[in-house]
Amino acid sequence: MSATVTEPAVTKQAPTGRRSARRRSGSRLGKWLGNGVVQALLVVIGLVWITPLAGLLLSSLRSAQDSAGSGWWTALSSPGQLSFDNYSALLGNAGMTQAFWNTVMISVPATALVIVIAALAGYAFAWLEFPGRDWLFLLVVAMLVVPVQVGLLPVAKLFGQLGLFGTIPGVVLFHVAYGLPFAVFLLRNYFADIPREMLEAARMDGGSEWRIFTRLVLPVGRPAIASLAIFQFLWVWNDMLVALLFADSSSQPLTVELQSQVRQFGSNIDVLAPGAFLSLIVPVVVFFAFQRHFVQGVMAGSVK
Repeated sequence: MSATVTEPAVTKQAPTGRRSARRRSGSRLGKWLGNGVVQALLVVIGLVWITPLAGLLLSSLRSAQDSAGSGWWTALSSPGQLSFDNYSALLGNAGMTQAFWNTVMISVPATALVIVIAALAGYAFAWLEFPGRDWLFLLVVAMLVVPVQVGLLPVAKLFGQLGLFGTIPGVVLFHVAYGLPFAVFLLRNYFADIPREMLEAARMDGGSEWRIFTRLVLPVGRPAIASLAIFQFLWVWNDMLVALLFADSSSQPLTVELQSQVRQFGSNIDVLAPGAFLSLIVPVVVFFAFQRHFVQGVMAGSVK
């Protein structure tokens, strides 16, 4: 009876090395962030980061005459300058609105396809046995060093032969192709850290590979998937190089339309400022929507 009582007590008092390392790392990180100097520095960095966003927002709410006559900060003392007339004009600009929806139709599928394909491939490379697995994964890793500029002209010629050049599906396919190597590499390494005992226990319980992938691996890998979604979405949303080559006037995204507006009209700040703020605020909203999972992924990587 005494052995039965003491064994659980010993088990509770002897945490594993990984768990104790996580506690020590979390404690050091908490003490470091609790430092008053560090907190003040973080506040300053936050203010520096948010100042351009605030300036762009105020500029988008001012008329062209006010913007030409004074800086955006004067609106803080004269709030009467602010109005939503520029946004009304933006909604009436067919080129800007079409470019915005083109950006959505490019960014969302390009992000979703990369996540789905990379998650499936990452699980296969991490836990499935098939001939040539390691060599194929090395080929995927080798593709990380290939710059985007190398494939622009050959892929453009190929898309021209397939009828995809100048279309939204063509831009999406290019982003998916060049986003997959990094995505597969990231998710494969994350999935490989899942304890083998968890997967073996699920297989012993009769779980199929698809059920293990959807019910076990995906929930565990949610922080890495959220981080990948943020990076892929930001890269596609803010891209202009690929869109300049592969998109025509009917499928060009917001970045290309803004560049075209600057080149054509030069100083139409009443259209450019709200368009630029619209292009900026969407990635910010996406980041804050997924930041909880993103922070979990960063913290998990810092304590392994």
